[in-house]
Amino acid sequence: MNKKVTIVLLSCLLVFALSLSVLAEDKVYNLKFATAATPTQPQTKALMKFAEVIKELSNGKINVKVYHSGQLGDQKTMVLGTMRGDIDMCDASPTWFSDLAPYPEISVLEAAYAYKNLNHLYQVVNGPIGKAYWEELRKRTGLVVLDTWYLGTRELNLKESVGEVRKPEDLKGVKLRMPGSEAWMDVGRALGAQPTPLGFNEVYMGLKTGTIEGQDNPLPTDYANKFYEVTHYIVLTDHQMTIINPTINEKVWNSMPENYKVYMKKALEVARNYNNMLVLEQEANLLSKFVNEFGMEVVIPDKEAFMKSAKEYYKKNEDIWGEGVYEKIQNVANDLYEAK
Repeated sequence: MNKKVTIVLLSCLLVFALSLSVLAEDKVYNLKFATAATPTQPQTKALMKFAEVIKELSNGKINVKVYHSGQLGDQKTMVLGTMRGDIDMCDASPTWFSDLAPYPEISVLEAAYAYKNLNHLYQVVNGPIGKAYWEELRKRTGLVVLDTWYLGTRELNLKESVGEVRKPEDLKGVKLRMPGSEAWMDVGRALGAQPTPLGFNEVYMGLKTGTIEGQDNPLPTDYANKFYEVTHYIVLTDHQMTIINPTINEKVWNSMPENYKVYMKKALEVARNYNNMLVLEQEANLLSKFVNEFGMEVVIPDKEAFMKSAKEYYKKNEDIWGEGVYEKIQNVANDLYEAK
């Protein structure tokens, strides 16, 4: 080929590539973010913060509209919608991914008593173990996990008719609400209860009418959704550190120029810190509020008995999770995270 022709062709290709780059960076993204959380919950407030920060960072090129309170469907619908691309983003978690991907192995990341504290949790989900699960999830589903937020430690929240619960045997036959995922149902069984699937936005009425006799959620969630109006006991089982994962459809993510991706992750980091601060602050203050203002009763259970119950129950999951995986997660950096 003539040298001059080659140079012209290369120049044209360069101009074309630069044009595509400019067009990509000029593209405006209007993203739908779906959550089942209500406006008063920390995660929804943090999602609003994310929308605010990403708009500023991108100079108005990325606009996120948060659809809260299950406006775009329940938790299952939101995850499937994000997989299909009907919804751009949602907040999901390993227990939902396990059923809907389907990717049952990943449910170990939200198993009861998997973590000792928040540092331990982040060591796992942001370390080699977590990254391997997130990458496999992306391959199987086209879902890209962008971050992990702490929603609080789940406690039992029961109606007065149940009575005091101090051991797993005390939960026998108790209809404990669980989200409609097999991995979630396993959490209820591991605690000794009769798990009853119910959508999050139906929990208050379920408690009021007696369809369910209890539910489990972090204290900030109990407060935001006024579950104290229809329950009497808070049982401090500390059985699960709840997380959500801001997740995006892979095709949407891949279409973004690299600088947009950086903006997204920076905005999510700001929102994560805001969310975690709100949750930790509320967890520190809410127990006294539940007792002194709402007349609830706080029960200190035999936590060792609940931990033993979970360990025994989860033996059946070794065929799914892999032998010793649950214990491996429990023991990650064990020496670093022992309480001082």
